[in-house]
Amino acid sequence: MVPFKKAHDAVEEAVLLFDLAEAESDAQEKQRALKDVADLLAKAEKAVHALEFQALLSERFDANNVYLTLHAGAGGTESCDWAAMLFRMYRRYCEDHDFALEVLEYQPGEEAGLRSVSFLVSGPMAYGYLKAERGVHRLVRISPFDSNKRRHTSFAAMDVVAELDEDVEVEIRDEDLRVDTYRSSGAGGQHVNTTDSAIRITHAPTGIVVACQAERSQHKNRSKAMSMLKAKIYEYNMDQKRKDMERFYGKKGEIAWGSQIRSYVLQPYTMVKDHRTKAETSNVTAVLDGDLDLFIEAWLKQRALKNSEQGAG
Repeated sequence: MVPFKKAHDAVEEAVLLFDLAEAESDAQEKQRALKDVADLLAKAEKAVHALEFQALLSERFDANNVYLTLHAGAGGTESCDWAAMLFRMYRRYCEDHDFALEVLEYQPGEEAGLRSVSFLVSGPMAYGYLKAERGVHRLVRISPFDSNKRRHTSFAAMDVVAELDEDVEVEIRDEDLRVDTYRSSGAGGQHVNTTDSAIRITHAPTGIVVACQAERSQHKNRSKAMSMLKAKIYEYNMDQKRKDMERFYGKKGEIAWGSQIRSYVLQPYTMVKDHRTKAETSNVTAVLDGDLDLFIEAWLKQRALKNSEQGAG
């Protein structure tokens, strides 16, 4: 368990360093050593917090990798730019948490930003953390594309599904699939390979569409697209069983007013607020740089409490 080891090692090192500091006769050296002790204890505290965080992750696929897809919503160029800002935010989040991120499919916006992007995030508990990000994200700001400097509202939707274990069976019939090949449309090679090997698969019974253009091999792109399709169909089927079609791929609502999970306000004031948990911060810059732990932890705690109450009932 990585957080436990980090906490244990930091405390052990702090105790040793404290003993050395106590024996130090030079006042300046002693102060430097004590500062190092304080830094190590802060590191241990952070690791313990991460351990508490992980304790909230106990559902079946929480430990798995995760597929995420961002779609620009109502607002044209504004929303495409907003989707690109969100993608950058998740890239930074992944970097900060040592998650690997692989872009599977990327569709740029006509003038700026991106229309949609699908990516795989790999790492311990990746799905457990990022499942909190499913839903519509709303931005309010003075538009950089408006010469009159008016305030605009933009939307983007995030779909999140766990990468499935090999032993999970999902029935997919060949006759239900339409497979198309096309040329990749990456942003100047920045995100994906620009070749003719891109694959788009449509599952007729559910209407789910997946695509992959990450590899130069058509066969590899198809394999990755099928893995993502399997994950999405599994979630869709779970929704059907729970009769909760708003949760993943059913009546999610229009990507516009009234359906957002979180608002990011840059003008006339600065605030990020999660509408599910009421968690909020005025440090919008930090959030857009990937500091999402406040919101993810609040959502996980709320979910754990709700599950506990349902279990008690």
